[in-house]
Amino acid sequence: MRVINTVELVPLIRKLTMKACIELDDNLIGALEESEKREESPLGKEIIGTLVENARAAKDEGLACCQDTGILVVYLSIGQEVVWQGNPLEEMVNEGVRQGYRDGYLRNSVVLDPFLRENSGDNTPCVLHTDIIPGDRVKILVMPKGAGSENMGRVQVLTPAQGKAGVKDFVVETVEKAGGKACPPLIVGVGVGGTMEKSAFLAKEALKRPIGERHREKHIAELEDELLEEINRLGIGPLGVGGRITALDVHIEVYPCHIASLPVAVNLQCHANRHAEAVL
Repeated sequence: MRVINTVELVPLIRKLTMKACIELDDNLIGALEESEKREESPLGKEIIGTLVENARAAKDEGLACCQDTGILVVYLSIGQEVVWQGNPLEEMVNEGVRQGYRDGYLRNSVVLDPFLRENSGDNTPCVLHTDIIPGDRVKILVMPKGAGSENMGRVQVLTPAQGKAGVKDFVVETVEKAGGKACPPLIVGVGVGGTMEKSAFLAKEALKRPIGERHREKHIAELEDELLEEINRLGIGPLGVGGRITALDVHIEVYPCHIASLPVAVNLQCHANRHAEAVL
């Protein structure tokens, strides 16, 4: 057994929160640079170049790379041999988020009541997901999710007869309806299977995978490639101005489901695919 005081999470989540909003990782920058070479539209090419320039300036200046610093999604994968002590876990996670948004001068975008719309003033509470894994370590990943991309997500329960073709149609239609609103070039997260809420969770999980990494199952990896090709034929282009590069990648995660249903969800991520991770 390994005993961890929950207060140890506070400085770590504070640091990850600021890093995620300010520093885009090399995997994303490399994908943007490669997409700039493949973009055929002169305006689209110029826009991708500006996005890369913006990302580098944000890191150099220590400023948020986007004015929408999002609602923070926090994933804790907790080793089954870990024992927590101290204040409640979720309370300490939110304290780290609070400090990160305050000290990073990041915009507060969370409202406490979805109808009354009163700003919380410190971007808490975050959306916290936990799962149990083997070992005595805690894996932490934070993902700021802006509304531009989040608002374009969709969930639908298809019939099994619609199959792979139905999933493809739904995904492409979702991206086409989003147009430039989700700030392309996008990373397209797709969740298939489980139940309605599980498919939505899987779609967001898919956004955690590095750009260019394919699903371990060959038939799903092939579907990712097919969808990426179809999406990039839509002509939406960078920031919706037209062009070849509408998406940088498509990632699909799957889960067993009921014999009578085929849930599918799409969660879009904008070109600023922000996340940061650490192990405690």
